[in-house]
Amino acid sequence: MASRQYVALLRGINVGGKNIIKMNDLKICFEKAGFGDVVTFIQSGNVLFAADELNAAKLTAKVEKALSATFHYTSRVVVRSHEQMQETVGNAPRGFGQNDAYKYNVIFLKEPLEAREVLKAVSTKEGVDEATGKDGALYFATLKTRATSSHLPRLIGTPIYQNMTIRNWNTTARLLALMDVRAKAV
Repeated sequence: MASRQYVALLRGINVGGKNIIKMNDLKICFEKAGFGDVVTFIQSGNVLFAADELNAAKLTAKVEKALSATFHYTSRVVVRSHEQMQETVGNAPRGFGQNDAYKYNVIFLKEPLEAREVLKAVSTKEGVDEATGKDGALYFATLKTRATSSHLPRLIGTPIYQNMTIRNWNTTARLLALMDVRAKAV
């Protein structure tokens, strides 16, 4: 069976001095867990890797178990296949990421959480925030000049936040580009 490309989006590491993990140690952890072609991208916890496992729940559980055992914290991870990352970028609202007046974030949802469920729990500030969702992701745009009144920080304090992780649009697009290159190399 040919390995598939995945990205693990770790949440809650290297933020505010908590759960500090060096990227080289993170890479070694994934390799010891049996994953191949492991590469990390920036300090916020993005790990590109190859695996034979097709079951997303089993794969996520394996990653979380390895991280928790190695780094002694309760890890929460959102794992996306190359195909899912293509869908996430492709499903972005028209013009998303293209207007410099806005800050763009993608909120990745941990399965089985669904976008329509989360959109009910996410408030937006009229004239400041815009939120839409589809297939395991929310797209959140915030007007930069009014960012201090954004409702996005309110999401962080909710119980549902434990099952998601946020990446800015540039990081999301860059991760897909890296996965595209890796897929062509296989």
